[in-house]
Amino acid sequence: MARLLVRNDDVVVRLSWREALLARRKDVRVPLADVRGAMVEADWWRTLRGTAQHGRWRPERFCLGTWRHAGGIDFVAVRAPGPVAVVDLFPGRRFARLSVSTADPEGTVRAVRLAARWAREGADPPRGGRRHEPSRNRGGDRREKRSTRSA
Repeated sequence: MARLLVRNDDVVVRLSWREALLARRKDVRVPLADVRGAMVEADWWRTLRGTAQHGRWRPERFCLGTWRHAGGIDFVAVRAPGPVAVVDLFPGRRFARLSVSTADPEGTVRAVRLAARWAREGADPPRGGRRHEPSRNRGGDRREKRSTRSA
């Protein structure tokens, strides 16, 4: 199954080796600055616009590759049935839309929206976990106090 990931300053569509063979490309990279919006489409077939250009498709099963329409070219990696993560891009880019069937489309869309917002604001995204500060040797201080008490 294809995966939609946020890596550094890019949105990346990673395909399995079989999907890459059918779509005739290994992966797709788009800068986060090109992302106009992201949404979840409940019906997979609604994300298909225009006619198939390159790739492979089987009616009512799957679509992999590029689709050409009046607004540009879409990259699709969708499987029926199920919801699809859709990433809309600004006009004039290589692709107008990325449509990908993922295991967790809501979580994927949430991650893309957050990363795109951080990229537009020009700030570094927060990193998960605790802040690491220099450690202090508190144990040594306690030992010194203990040794003075017993003396």
